[in-house]
Amino acid sequence: MTDTTAITRLTAAETAEKIASGALTAVEVTEAHLARIEAVDEKVHAFLHVDREGALAQARAVDAKRAAGEELGPLAGVPLALKDIFTTEGVPTTVGSKILEGWLPPYDATVTKRLKAAGIVILGKTNMDEFAMGSSTENSAYGPTGNPWDLTRIPGGSGGGSSAAIASFQAPLAIGTDTGGSIRQPAAVTGTVGVKPTYGGVSRYGMVAFSSSLDQGGPCARTVLDAALLHEAMAGHDPLDSTSVDAPVPPVVEAARAGSVAGMRVGVVKQFRGEGYQAGVVQRFDEAVAVLKELGAEVVEVDCPSFDLALSAYYLIAPSECSSNLARFDAMRYGLRVGDDGSHSAEDVTALSREAGFGDEVKRRIMLGTYALSSGYYDAYYGSAQKVRTLIKRDFESAFERVDVLVSPTTPTTAFPIGERADDPMAMYLADLCTIPANLAGNAAMSLPCGLAPEDGLPVGLQIIAPAMKDERLYQVGAAVEAAFVEKWGHHLIEEAPSL
Repeated sequence: MTDTTAITRLTAAETAEKIASGALTAVEVTEAHLARIEAVDEKVHAFLHVDREGALAQARAVDAKRAAGEELGPLAGVPLALKDIFTTEGVPTTVGSKILEGWLPPYDATVTKRLKAAGIVILGKTNMDEFAMGSSTENSAYGPTGNPWDLTRIPGGSGGGSSAAIASFQAPLAIGTDTGGSIRQPAAVTGTVGVKPTYGGVSRYGMVAFSSSLDQGGPCARTVLDAALLHEAMAGHDPLDSTSVDAPVPPVVEAARAGSVAGMRVGVVKQFRGEGYQAGVVQRFDEAVAVLKELGAEVVEVDCPSFDLALSAYYLIAPSECSSNLARFDAMRYGLRVGDDGSHSAEDVTALSREAGFGDEVKRRIMLGTYALSSGYYDAYYGSAQKVRTLIKRDFESAFERVDVLVSPTTPTTAFPIGERADDPMAMYLADLCTIPANLAGNAAMSLPCGLAPEDGLPVGLQIIAPAMKDERLYQVGAAVEAAFVEKWGHHLIEEAPSL
């Protein structure tokens, strides 16, 4: 196979199979994706940095090892787009912010190390909302990313670069991070698959922190099986991360290959529909629930009343932790430094550097968090939000006594136009209405395509939520639903994306 378009249209599993059989080399696959990036990314702006030489060197190493008869991982030679929040030795890591423009980390994040050890070829770093704060990738200091389905619309956030890269066939795999929905929401609006593993299931070492009790790295792909293969490669206990779960990685690949919901109990969350939900999103979700019933699942409605408070609790907890984490960016050790001409004090240099280096949304959240943590307000705001978090966890525990998984729309609407919500933070925050509860509780969750909304022809996502450390249930249910839709449509939804 020499047709570069055909190569870039392969799934990750198909690509790995062709490399393993000798039908393709890792270098051929990498060159095809680099050519695709060169052809379309000027329009999409999924990447902040393309590491052409590094990627080709990694691909050549995979081919050499295979030629020498070495045993390689199941994704060896498959290209990947890495969210620019994971440190990568010698490769720029900016977190979408001017305050880290040009910074070259001296070490690899644990996730980066594991990708390299698996022989996965890292093509480059993807665009994102600054410090992962946003739902549209409009808050990047380096400009917005377009949604490949309609370049005038957002690709989700904060990981819009990763979702756009796989939706535009610039990479078959990508890595994202999910603090309040930043893997699942982009997956929903780009017609791809995104998974937030159980909190602690993937190491956060070397992942630049936004909100430490919520942040979680996870896989992005075009199919459920591809996501499972990547999940298995990147997950596992890490002694360098104090929040890492010391337990075996759930059998996600096995579950994705099984793909059955017969006899399972599926809960539909009562709180995730109604006012503010686009009619076409609800219609496609209801059709997905009908598919689950046809496949043999028992569907019941589940009442989780505290979920109505999740958005408010999240926007106290996340900014509070962000205000603490971002205090390290003081212009004294690394990153942007402004006003260091001898005429300013150290405090002035820090203030000037932060003013120039942080964007509006980051400043907004730092101020919110600092206020919520301040003397006299801590108990009223941050303390109360943590109590709500406990109630949300209890609602999940109660629900999972009755059902195996929960389902809902991933987002209340399809992708909105770039700029539409730029001056309305509250409207922007509502994009994460369905995804936030799983982060607050630490549960595993997935988004996968369930069709196109009739109003605008844009993708709709189905969210599946599983108990902590039961990530395999996501893949078992997701693969079954995906297979049913592929049989119905005759192809994966992403194949309907407009050609760029």
